[in-house]
Amino acid sequence: MTQRPRILLLIPHLGGGGAERVITLLTRGLSPQKYELHLGLITESTIASDQVPSWVRVHALGVPRVRSAAIPLLRLVRRLQPELILSGMAHLNFLVLLMRPFFPRYTRVVVRQNATLSAELSARRAPRFTSILYRFLYPSADRIVCQTDPMAADLSARLGVSTPQVAVLANPVDADTIRRPRPESDGHWRGPGPHLLAVGRLSHEKGFDLLLESFASLRLKYPDAELNILGSGPELEALTTLRASLRLDRCVWFAGYVDHPETYFAGASVFVLPSRHEGLPNAMLEAAAGGLPLVALPASEGVAALLAHKPGAWVGSETTSRALTHALLAALADIRLGQRYAHPWVQTFCMDCAIQGYEQLIDETLHQRALANQSLHAR
Repeated sequence: MTQRPRILLLIPHLGGGGAERVITLLTRGLSPQKYELHLGLITESTIASDQVPSWVRVHALGVPRVRSAAIPLLRLVRRLQPELILSGMAHLNFLVLLMRPFFPRYTRVVVRQNATLSAELSARRAPRFTSILYRFLYPSADRIVCQTDPMAADLSARLGVSTPQVAVLANPVDADTIRRPRPESDGHWRGPGPHLLAVGRLSHEKGFDLLLESFASLRLKYPDAELNILGSGPELEALTTLRASLRLDRCVWFAGYVDHPETYFAGASVFVLPSRHEGLPNAMLEAAAGGLPLVALPASEGVAALLAHKPGAWVGSETTSRALTHALLAALADIRLGQRYAHPWVQTFCMDCAIQGYEQLIDETLHQRALANQSLHAR
């Protein structure tokens, strides 16, 4: 029997945002018949989760933060001797590529980019050295995964990497689980609505401050409107203060991180993506798989192009709370209570299609490694 290639998937921890969710879905979707799958968790020390299938071996490094993981990660890689490493977040990508000279020579490295590079670097809170890390480390990756063609073009132009080095792959979405019938959970929604749902990390780029300002305006026409925001992050205190200043305490709730956001879908009237910049957020794709009407700001060329002129989708004209209000009002004027949309374009992101793309990328990268080894031995 031919030995299966050993694949090491890396994320900081389980749970969290879309990047962690993508890697978790890859552990479920990548073929255990083709690959020997390992999952490295940087900041977790114990594993008690049903999110990872039994055939995936989990390695919990248990360090306090990613930047502390250099030595434990090097030990793990040297012990496993993986043929390929797939890293799922930018700050972890930096560490993996920085440590690459100390990895086994034949180990290939694939990194996954989560945001449009230009937007990320221009964000007000991006450290100045971030662009240097991108410029000097990303070109050393064997492949760089982006979610949309505009993301890939932007990254190639900014970093000067060759087009073949950058791959565009769809984020996997577990549509079957999302669409599984389930009773509406009590307590998620309290009044007649409309009910707005937003999901994401509570950070500046996600634009939840814009959503709160927009929602306050929306309530002038829809006084029974409610908003649930699912997610955790550093902006919670600031957003809570803003909620109080807008007198929204009785109609806006911060639910924290939720493992299964789809449990909120049944009573939701519309899903809102208020992000200032995004790659292609899994939260929006999951909402589309669940049939929810979608209202978004033009967080990236990819998001705007994907939703443009699609039934059941409304995109703001600019990244402002006023534009978001206009889009929400247009959506709520058009939709019926509880209306759902097929969103046929989301099929590209369903597990079978998306996983096939990732397996093809892995196989191509491993084949390139084999060709390089043959060339080396022939000399």
